[in-house]
Amino acid sequence: MGLGRAVTVITYNGRRTGRTFTIPVAYRRNGESIDIAAKMPDAKTWWRNFLGDGAPISLRLGVERTGHAVAHRDENGRVTVRVRPDGSA
Repeated sequence: MGLGRAVTVITYNGRRTGRTFTIPVAYRRNGESIDIAAKMPDAKTWWRNFLGDGAPISLRLGVERTGHAVAHRDENGRVTVRVRPDGSA
């Protein structure tokens, strides 16, 4: 975990199953948004629930916050899930 990162838990519904999942993730604040890096993305599937237009998410930042998350894969294969908390500009 790099400097400036913290750990939280996120909760989301699976795109295909509709099941609710809660997992721990490292995150970094990025202005009003929160960035979650998906480490070893090809070995994980959770972030795929946020491809395309993204999906609702909740995360604990002192208190439970809801928002909308969208996953992006860069040209080097790294995946970042950007969360825009509800109530953000």
